[in-house]
Amino acid sequence: MLAQPDDGVLLDAYSAAVIQAVETVGPAVVKIDAAKGGGSGVLFTPDGLILTNSHVVDKSGPLTVVMTDGRSAQADLIGQDADTDLAVIRIDGSALPWATLGDSRAVRVGQIAIAIGNPYGFHHSVTAGVVSALGRSLRARSGRLMDDIIQTDAALNPGNSGGPLVTTRGEVIGVNTATILPAQGLCFAIASNTARFVASRLLRDGRIRRSYIGLGGQTVPIPRAVARENQLAVTSGVFIVSVEPNSPAANAGLKDGDVVLAFAGTPVTGVDDLHRLLTEEKIGVATAVTILRSARRRNVTVLPAESRSQG
Repeated sequence: MLAQPDDGVLLDAYSAAVIQAVETVGPAVVKIDAAKGGGSGVLFTPDGLILTNSHVVDKSGPLTVVMTDGRSAQADLIGQDADTDLAVIRIDGSALPWATLGDSRAVRVGQIAIAIGNPYGFHHSVTAGVVSALGRSLRARSGRLMDDIIQTDAALNPGNSGGPLVTTRGEVIGVNTATILPAQGLCFAIASNTARFVASRLLRDGRIRRSYIGLGGQTVPIPRAVARENQLAVTSGVFIVSVEPNSPAANAGLKDGDVVLAFAGTPVTGVDDLHRLLTEEKIGVATAVTILRSARRRNVTVLPAESRSQG
């Protein structure tokens, strides 16, 4: 008969793992005070670059960062992206404590997840749980759908926003962003790989560059008879309700009432699909758009421009 592991030993190992992670990452976690609210953030370079949520810093006014040792400093906004709810701010300094961004693709459901932040102003609070699910989608405050979201049951509250979600190895695997209330244990973090990409672009350009074509639309089903007659693989598309004058869509001849079925050869089953496909790489590139017009399939070519929205 195999000996059963001692519960006390297991609990001690769990405690030791959480303590080690907190001691590794904790000094890099900061409190952010904004003119109207605030939240948390995490230093990810020794020279003062901090990741946080866009909604933590999106109000005008000064930003003050408070570190775990009580020091405070004014911060400058490097850039923000409301569509991924991420922002980068900076404080002056060198040899500051900083955390490593891990590879969120290596995260597994069930592994320990530790959240560090400042809920309701309680400085440097720690909660722990597990990764509940991967690859979730969550609507940003801008209305755009965020993909590759990590779900956790590590308790989050207002003020945790922008703080890190951490592994027992002390690697940041997510930036905590939201909870679903009044439900308990439904908390979400933006994956670290998304945060790494967005941060690099914000440092380079001060914003995330995306393409746009200038139409307003809504997701609609495609009638079966129409789909069958036109040999369509999709069962829904984007019904165009408005076309911006002098926009790429208008210049391509798109009209109210058209239904977008595909963009650059990729099926478009709804508005969120179209948003995902309007990337920086499409700016200024002639792109095929498949549409339904008067129940007939047609192809047009559109030249996407750079989006003027600034997060």
